[in-house]
Amino acid sequence: MIENVYIVIMAGGSGTRFWPLSRVDMPKQLLKIYGEETLIQQTIARVSSLVPFNRIFIVTNKKHAEQIRFQVPEITKENFIIEPLAKNTAAAIGLAAVHINHLNPDAVMGVLSADHVIRNTDQFLNIMHDAFKVASMDYLVTIGLKPTRPETGYGYIESGETIEGGELATGRVIAVKRFIEKPDIETAKKYLRDNHFFWNSGMFVWKTGRILEEIGCFMPALSQGLKEIEAAIGKGDEEDVSRKAFSKLESVSIDYGVMEKSVRVAVIPADFGWNDVGSWTALDEISQRDDGGNVIAGNVIDIDSENSIIYATDRLVATLGLKDMVVVDTEDATLVCRKDKAQDVKSIVERLKKRGSEEYITHRTVVRPWGSYTLLGKGERFQIKCLTVNPGARLSLQMHYHRSEHWVVVAGTAKVTRGEETFFINPNESTYIPMDTKHRLENPGKILLQIIEVQNGEYLKEDDIVRFDDEYGRE
Repeated sequence: MIENVYIVIMAGGSGTRFWPLSRVDMPKQLLKIYGEETLIQQTIARVSSLVPFNRIFIVTNKKHAEQIRFQVPEITKENFIIEPLAKNTAAAIGLAAVHINHLNPDAVMGVLSADHVIRNTDQFLNIMHDAFKVASMDYLVTIGLKPTRPETGYGYIESGETIEGGELATGRVIAVKRFIEKPDIETAKKYLRDNHFFWNSGMFVWKTGRILEEIGCFMPALSQGLKEIEAAIGKGDEEDVSRKAFSKLESVSIDYGVMEKSVRVAVIPADFGWNDVGSWTALDEISQRDDGGNVIAGNVIDIDSENSIIYATDRLVATLGLKDMVVVDTEDATLVCRKDKAQDVKSIVERLKKRGSEEYITHRTVVRPWGSYTLLGKGERFQIKCLTVNPGARLSLQMHYHRSEHWVVVAGTAKVTRGEETFFINPNESTYIPMDTKHRLENPGKILLQIIEVQNGEYLKEDDIVRFDDEYGRE
């Protein structure tokens, strides 16, 4: 473990290009896209050898924080930094820097994304060790990745002269000459042939004091807001102060706001099997292919397809003779597109958002710390769900103002609290929970509890819930 080093994981993204698997309530970083763990679980595991868990901070929004805590219980609630509003990476990084600087004015902070794939962990850790060393020399350090193709979807870094005194175990540290926006294909081909150009990974390392000074120089409005937030830390009104400060800010990236303007920026070239998993076509690089060059996952029967990505969940997907296609099937939505259009999936999400479609927000099956629920059907004043409660788990003690609930046990045994009563329900038995009644559902047994729930009322959304007690720390 390294003294004075903190890791900040940026986990507020929506991952719209991974729709329909990724949703507003279940973004890309919370999905198992590569391996048996979710992307954020892999990220936390990767950096846990650099710093202890109490020096890992996660920057995200209030909605995602709850779900992330279920996946990475090693990170305590106190180490979540909540963005009051989405204002791009400069504001999010500044907010994290203020909190860490408040804890330790000598801190060095590494900023990483929650949703990247890195296949060579050892090489990544070596690069990070070198980045901490360079940051201690008062540089703003970025990790530049060696291009492997003429990519037009990434920003680039042009490197300049080698920095004196910056001898590293992994190679050189180089002054940054300029940052470049996403180039056209011919320019990208030229960059691929030139050893002075690197992909901009969005990974940074710097002293917290240094990045706050640079924000003060180049982003005075953000700097002022951060000073107001820092003054409110620990005084009970930090959330209100943060929201007010963020509401005045423009949405600006840290690259545009600081990195492109600073004269103290260094790049460390790296090659550790990085992929930002930016769209479905990223699976071509990180997943195993069959003899036809296809990436196939789930309940799929494919005949004679070539160079395609076919992803299914429970429902059977049959494909025949596809070429250069993406097919993704979930419980409530199916995506079919050409591979060269995969980057444009976000435009579908924007259209769903304008229509007010729930398929952009959530899945039919929603994972909870106690189990899951699946929406089976709904009408104007009713919803039908299937709840599964893990052995020994229980829901919060709660109440609804606008709906009543009927519960029918399908499998297992339910322990029910209803008002002042506590009783058990067995398979083929049922009970009724009136509106405005405190209640709790528990699974006291050793097998999965399965319940059909019929909700009835004038308002049936998930925010009609008042929690009185919850062992998972939810509000």
